[in-house]
Amino acid sequence: MKFILIALIAYFLGNISFAYILGRVFEKKDVRDYGSGSAGATNALRTFGKKIAAMVLCGDVLKGIVAVLIGRAMGGQAGAYLAGAFAIIGHNWPVMLKFKGGKGVATTVGVMLFVNPFLTLICVAVGIIIIVSTRTVSIGSIIGMASAPIVAVVFVRPFDLKLFLFCVFIATMSIYRHKSNIKRILEGKENKI
Repeated sequence: MKFILIALIAYFLGNISFAYILGRVFEKKDVRDYGSGSAGATNALRTFGKKIAAMVLCGDVLKGIVAVLIGRAMGGQAGAYLAGAFAIIGHNWPVMLKFKGGKGVATTVGVMLFVNPFLTLICVAVGIIIIVSTRTVSIGSIIGMASAPIVAVVFVRPFDLKLFLFCVFIATMSIYRHKSNIKRILEGKENKI
């Protein structure tokens, strides 16, 4: 029963869409009506500018952290993984926004910071290097997240099967949520920064 409660709490934490809320409060706009249609930090940057995007980024990271801390307090490390997964799912498919959310990158970073900070720093560094070298946020986000299972195998000792499987989950979620970006990348039409 406690794991169902953890999943529900984390899912509804994930539903808090800072891009949507801050866009409505400060700009009187729904971020999902602009740019990529995503309710996340990158689309908030393109739509509303740096200040709002920075607040969105911080809020999305924070909700991932809070979900993991609640999950860990209620159910140990298994609770932390479950809460992290459901916070990401809640961000990506929020019932409160008719299942039209973000891509989960910032929320995933927040989750991973408190699941395994070392692994997170490596993946974020990979993502930033790719973003800087390609000037394309989506490529950096995809590769940074997709590198998580590899980083878990190569750098985390002793090998942690649960962490590895969680990393496979986040990599899969990231690739899936970026499928429209992948299509635009292959067509040479993806936006650059």
